[in-house]
Amino acid sequence: MKQSTALLLAASLLALPAAAETPEEARIKALITPRLGVNIKVDSVTRTPYGGLYEISTNGDIFYTDEGARYLFVGKVVDTDNNYQDLTRTRADQLAAIRFAELPLAAAIKTVKGDGKRVMAVFEDPNCPYCRKLHQTLEGIDNVTIYTFLLNILSDDSALKSRDIWCATDRAQAWHDWIVNAKAAPAAPAGCPTPNEQGLARGKKRHVAGTPNVYISDGSRTGTAFDSQALEAKLSATVQ
Repeated sequence: MKQSTALLLAASLLALPAAAETPEEARIKALITPRLGVNIKVDSVTRTPYGGLYEISTNGDIFYTDEGARYLFVGKVVDTDNNYQDLTRTRADQLAAIRFAELPLAAAIKTVKGDGKRVMAVFEDPNCPYCRKLHQTLEGIDNVTIYTFLLNILSDDSALKSRDIWCATDRAQAWHDWIVNAKAAPAAPAGCPTPNEQGLARGKKRHVAGTPNVYISDGSRTGTAFDSQALEAKLSATVQ
């Protein structure tokens, strides 16, 4: 197994329809579900092409178990023949794919750079340090439209900062000033409506447990948003 090993393994998993649960996978699911606790819902169990492991998908997370569902493996599966590519992350991104057209874009901060032909959406918290790192990457990317959904999950004052940014005269500029330059937006007028609560519900529905979460217009989630070349490639691939 050489250069394309990781892609082939990931593709073989993605190709399996959700309804094609085999009797063996159903058996594993029945065994592992009660062992994970009543508060954890198992979304799917899928036999993997590596090591006889079974993938357990639950609430956006991925774990692995053996054929007896006795042992639980928590961590990454990496492909040592392909630069230690993180197969678990690749699979998680595949499972997190969305229908981009169903996103309520009116509830997002819209930023247009250049011709804006390439499109992406980002779930972000104003107190997220990795979001600041993402925007260091985005500073060097042009010809893109970015829809920012404010997801207030990291701090008690995240919702307050998001409210002030959302209610600013120029939301895109207020967001840029804050996330890039740490310049706070003016206090929002009393009673200014925000999509904060809807954003939390939207994030929960899509199992968004951390920020930033980056989606390309084809609906795929990318774990390469801090790599400008990889992000450029994914954005450009969606433009005809």
